[in-house]
Amino acid sequence: MTARGSPRGHRLVEGHSRGAGDRRCIVSGRSLPRARMIRFVVGPDRSLVADLDQRLPGRGLWAEARKDILAEAASGRHFPRALRGPVEVPPDLVRRVEAGLAARCSNLIGLARRAGATVAGFEKTRAALKGGTAHLLISARDGAADGRGKLTALASGIARAEGLTAAELGAVFGREGVVHVAVTDGRFAQRIAGALARLDGVRGAAGDQDEYSGAAEVRQG
Repeated sequence: MTARGSPRGHRLVEGHSRGAGDRRCIVSGRSLPRARMIRFVVGPDRSLVADLDQRLPGRGLWAEARKDILAEAASGRHFPRALRGPVEVPPDLVRRVEAGLAARCSNLIGLARRAGATVAGFEKTRAALKGGTAHLLISARDGAADGRGKLTALASGIARAEGLTAAELGAVFGREGVVHVAVTDGRFAQRIAGALARLDGVRGAAGDQDEYSGAAEVRQG
């Protein structure tokens, strides 16, 4: 849909206030770290594009990586108001962002797997947690609570993330389904944790997103 902004609209293009890495959400007005946000840019044809890598040229507009926030943004009034001009907002904006983030998460985990920086399955993940080699515990968002709880109990002080389903994780490892994954490299873990946290928010993570535990909690030792 194409909408036009009001000249009286609040300007939040590349807006930020607290901290050099913070950006202000065009919907909520909250200033948050870039790792918790989705960046959008406007193409030459005035169509809105989700810049999931946060690298595309042009002025950026930022929204919290939350399903409800993106749904509100897709209503059409927030982007043109921030830009003070018309912009073509895809009606399936949330679905596009979710699909892009899921693909990004799968690709990152796949890179880590090919680098030998992951183990998958309950027993191997438990061994990595008990042996102190795990930097990140990934659990399928639809995995059984019992198995997830047992591994979470071993993950004290280790970052944890969800976001992908068992089928999506399984596709990365060439299996029908995978529920438990440990990432054993700190740099990979940091990137994957941040990507999964954004995906989990967009898919409707339970609880307050202020409890976001992304990449900052990944140990680098």
